[in-house]
Amino acid sequence: MELADLFLAPLYLALFYFIAYMVRPAVTNKFTRPYFLPGLTLKFVGAISLGLIYQFYYHGGDTFNYLYHVKLIAAAFDHSFATGLKLLLDDGGSQDPAILPYASRMFWHQEGSTEFRLVRIAAFLGLFCFNNYTVIALFFAIISFSGIWALYITMVKIRPHVYKELAWTMFYMPSLFFWGSGLLKDTICIGALGWLFYGFYRGTIQKQAPAKSLLIGALGAYTLFNIKVYILLCFLPAALLWVFNENSARIKNQVLRLIAKPLFFGLGGIVALYAVTNLTKGDEKYDIDKIGERSKITADYLYEVSVAQEGSGYNLGTQDGTIGGMVKLAPQAIATALFRPFIWEVRNPVMLLSALEAGFFLIFTLRIFKRTGVGPTLSLIRQTPILLMCFIFSLIFAASVAITSSNFGTLVRYKIPLIPFYLSGLYILQSMAAENSSRTRRPAVARQRQLS
Repeated sequence: MELADLFLAPLYLALFYFIAYMVRPAVTNKFTRPYFLPGLTLKFVGAISLGLIYQFYYHGGDTFNYLYHVKLIAAAFDHSFATGLKLLLDDGGSQDPAILPYASRMFWHQEGSTEFRLVRIAAFLGLFCFNNYTVIALFFAIISFSGIWALYITMVKIRPHVYKELAWTMFYMPSLFFWGSGLLKDTICIGALGWLFYGFYRGTIQKQAPAKSLLIGALGAYTLFNIKVYILLCFLPAALLWVFNENSARIKNQVLRLIAKPLFFGLGGIVALYAVTNLTKGDEKYDIDKIGERSKITADYLYEVSVAQEGSGYNLGTQDGTIGGMVKLAPQAIATALFRPFIWEVRNPVMLLSALEAGFFLIFTLRIFKRTGVGPTLSLIRQTPILLMCFIFSLIFAASVAITSSNFGTLVRYKIPLIPFYLSGLYILQSMAAENSSRTRRPAVARQRQLS
């Protein structure tokens, strides 16, 4: 971050707020409007704060490595527009002599590099703001906010009763507006996931403007596929099951519904398995045949580095490099992703925020099970398609990121896509349970009055 940030950031912030005021009437109603500008503001705060933390606390890191690559692409544009454009459009690995003087200095300029794909997005945005770090980060915050807002208004449409609680879930959770706002892959991915959810719901559940909705969803899926495909892999099974459950729930005949549900479930499983297998085919990191082995290598490496640096590592147990071994660790991994670090595991101020969040997750979850009962809670989840979707995605995603990270510092970043879904599921579940409870209480009160 440089002196120019102090001058450019306020100018662009004024422009962004002006655009936000103009856009707000079209994307809000009287219930959601109060959360639009505060939610956007927190995204801006998160983007700037992340840059400051990386500069003055971590003294460098991925966010400034992205900027380093952006500056090299900018230098290529300064030399020649054609050279800069070639580098901007290159997916990595090109040996074109024109771009080689710049590409040879890039450690992420490799074929299929997801980091370089993000660099290209940042470099494109940099063309509109003099390649200034803070302004690029603000652009990223807007992309993230747009997806989160799309996710929010979709959840509100599904369950309007909890629009206030859903707003807190989407906009006020520290991890979401800090790690999901700056110049990082996580920022683009959480925005893309929100748009994927929005397009998927409108196109396949509501069946409103299906062509437009599915195009939006496809763009979100394409972005995830190119940057963090494992998010898409975790979302697909839950989303497909959601579609089949919603459609089977609309069958009025009880016998037909009983017959259709397992058929829908089985078909959804087959489609999801086919999609997951083919999406990862040939991918060195996520190929279904290699994923267990890659998970073991990544987890072991991160844990060793964390121990060597006296960091915040954790160990779930021995991995044998197979999918079966990952499945065995899944229950412990889910608990780790959702409810850890515990307060006594905190090693630094950043971890403290994560521990407080995880403690809230644990207390909230236990409170719902205590008030409603384990059986009724699970039954309500099973019978409600959106709850089933939220929790299946959250649990699959929690297991996958906790097994591969082995470090709380990376886990807090990796797990942010599950936060809005898990907490939304809990708030919707709490609302429905309270509604059911009051419904059963009314006849009891009426009978008591008759008797008295």
